[in-house]
Amino acid sequence: MGADSGGQEDEHPAHAVTLASFYLDRTEVTNASWEECVRAGQCRSKSDAVRREHPDFTGPNQPVSGITWDDARAYCSWRGKRLPREAEFEKAARDSDDRRFAWGNDPPTRERAVFGGGRTEDVGTHPAGRGPYGHDDLAGNVWEWMEDEYDPYAYRRATAAEGRPAACPEILAALEELRREKKQGFTGSNPIPTECEHAIRGGAYNYDADGLRATNRVHHPGRYRIPMLGLRCAADASSP
Repeated sequence: MGADSGGQEDEHPAHAVTLASFYLDRTEVTNASWEECVRAGQCRSKSDAVRREHPDFTGPNQPVSGITWDDARAYCSWRGKRLPREAEFEKAARDSDDRRFAWGNDPPTRERAVFGGGRTEDVGTHPAGRGPYGHDDLAGNVWEWMEDEYDPYAYRRATAAEGRPAACPEILAALEELRREKKQGFTGSNPIPTECEHAIRGGAYNYDADGLRATNRVHHPGRYRIPMLGLRCAADASSP
């Protein structure tokens, strides 16, 4: 997990992580699947603002977006699943061969991923970009909510080998240290958070090519309902 060079400082250093076996959905959750949860009374509808501003994001097979972290968790729970952890997402995208992107080391192209544009596309329509285990859209289309809170020092912690971040108080102390030492950029181009935010992974339709790298770590407050952020679910291998 991670890298020793390139990217942002929060991606360093490269380190071995041991994970329990798990399942990860092959695709991002679609609008059609989300609406099943809404009709069942277990999920709320995606953001009205996203619906109004992006009417071309509502196709049944396009990824759902405009949902909060709590919304995403509720959906996965309704399906008998959970949100993935950062380490699980990176494992699915990289296997153990240190590839830069989900499909390998070749640069992103429109054939492999949805990026550098203005809209999402139907999930699973870029098979050339599949990851090592056959997952679609691990790079591009929409960012995906992770279970983990975002910890800029996660890879330096005693729990790094388990792929786990620190608790919120320790995360806040780390963020304050970055501000005090004027290390804007350590966590990427977004401002250094002033609260415990959640990790998001995978890049999106409007992102640049380099940002699709499998080690890239980004973060947003869990309350955000924005057009470029959706989800896919995971499950423990012991689950039915």
